[in-house]
Amino acid sequence: MFGRRRKKSEEPETLDSDEFETEQEGAGEAAESEEGTAEAGAERVKLPPAPRPDGPWDISEVSDPSEGRVDLGGLFVPGVEGMELRVEVAGDAIVAATLVLQDSAIQLQAFAAPKREGLWDEVREEIASGITQQGGVIDEVEGSLGWELRAQVPVQLPDGTNGVQVVRFIGVDGARWFLRGVISGQGAVQPEAAGLLEQIFRDAVVVRGDAPMAPRDPIVLKLPDDAQMVPDGVQQETVEEGSRFAGGLDKLQRGPEITEVR
Repeated sequence: MFGRRRKKSEEPETLDSDEFETEQEGAGEAAESEEGTAEAGAERVKLPPAPRPDGPWDISEVSDPSEGRVDLGGLFVPGVEGMELRVEVAGDAIVAATLVLQDSAIQLQAFAAPKREGLWDEVREEIASGITQQGGVIDEVEGSLGWELRAQVPVQLPDGTNGVQVVRFIGVDGARWFLRGVISGQGAVQPEAAGLLEQIFRDAVVVRGDAPMAPRDPIVLKLPDDAQMVPDGVQQETVEEGSRFAGGLDKLQRGPEITEVR
């Protein structure tokens, strides 16, 4: 799925006996080398993070991250008029923020990453594997934010019947961090309607910090200083998953909701 297809070799020219022996030896070595390459290609190659000319941003790349953004500690998320900002917790730590705009939402979660290796390639594979094992359907496409997964995930509906939730998984590798976004609602069903959610993702600022962190550890968030709590509303749908990067909503407790109007 991610490997590069090798070209077929050209037809060999006619050789005399001495040249034929040499060619046979070389062919044997090439076959061994090709076999080793094929075995190596079975594993995903760890690639360095790609450039991010349009964001999301590292804290070192922005002069004033608080301008037009909500300070969540490990993340600065853009404030948009009429949006709801929900923070979600795992244990005692706030690890994700969900921004709701009308009938669409995007969950943002940042993780520590190796300095010279990106995570998104192998994380996509983990997410896809986990969802297909549940009987879901995955389509990997190249969108405006790079490679993403568009998934149809089996869920149990409020009335107890089985249904399907359409979700988009997007991700970008940064400077020792990885930012994952999960788009749901109308922005997932009709990706062309998710322009504002995608811009929110691009304009987010990640604060990795200098403390040692193991790769894939979540970057902890905090509540804004001027947060105004809103009572819990309708229970949010969950996305079950086999990888902790596949939304993670089933392992997060519903946290405080903040209405942010700018």
